[in-house]
Amino acid sequence: MPASPLPGSTAASMSATTWGLLILLGLIWGGSFFFGRIAVQHVPPMTLVFFRVSLAALALHVAFGRMPDFYRTLVSRWRELLVLGLLNNAIPFTLIFLGQTRIGSGLASILNATTPLWAVLVAQAMTTDEKITPAKLIGCALGLAGMVLLIGPAALGIADSPLWAKLAVVGAAISYGFAATFGKRFKGLSPRITATGQLTASSLIMLPLMLVVDQPWALQAPPANVIASILALALLCTAFAYIVFFRILSVAGATSASLVTLLVPPAAILLGVLFLGETLSLSEALGLALIALGLLSLDNRLAIKRT
Repeated sequence: MPASPLPGSTAASMSATTWGLLILLGLIWGGSFFFGRIAVQHVPPMTLVFFRVSLAALALHVAFGRMPDFYRTLVSRWRELLVLGLLNNAIPFTLIFLGQTRIGSGLASILNATTPLWAVLVAQAMTTDEKITPAKLIGCALGLAGMVLLIGPAALGIADSPLWAKLAVVGAAISYGFAATFGKRFKGLSPRITATGQLTASSLIMLPLMLVVDQPWALQAPPANVIASILALALLCTAFAYIVFFRILSVAGATSASLVTLLVPPAAILLGVLFLGETLSLSEALGLALIALGLLSLDNRLAIKRT
């Protein structure tokens, strides 16, 4: 998920076309959990992350590489882009795919939906101009209560999903929260450059990790549906999703664009139920409802992504 929207961004009115794009983006990012669940059953998490970010980076280089001063800007900001790539892609993508080896796409998407809550808490701790308001405090409390409801049964040993898998996805959401605060320094820089730079940087980060940890040359060739899922993750859920997101951002503002956070879990849950045989328990549904109420209570919502 992009780290470009910033707290305090104003929202513009949204046309029917913009709403359509927002719903489309929610379906695409919800699909990232669906495709990830399929692919991670055959491809190790770090290898999967590398192919997702590297193929997406290549696509964005092709799409945006002719912009004036594109590569000069990338080179001049490489250190910051490396940190952003670590916080916004390499760490969270790896943790999400690791968690998805044991939990379903719907539950993973719900836990990931706590990202704006962590972004608010990180901003409170690390900045001086974004302090928690009563509305934010209520939103954080509701969202964290929903998260506790989701991971609580596993912590007590009475759920099928292991605690570590859920905490891995929560860790990804926390990483996105740090990325939101760090991403403030890219204000004024074209989001296309930021997206391409962070994906390029995360590709360079993941390459040696993949080679050392997964040793992909020893893996069996994945089946056709897994290859298709990897391509969908990279080209549809990452590269194309950035383009759609930037379009929404330009016409409706960051606050409106961040509404996609509420649309991703229902899309992921629906795809998981229809095609992966997943189910949603009552406690998971209640957890989702609490998180949604928490997000609606936040007066400065942030959208990072994604997955």
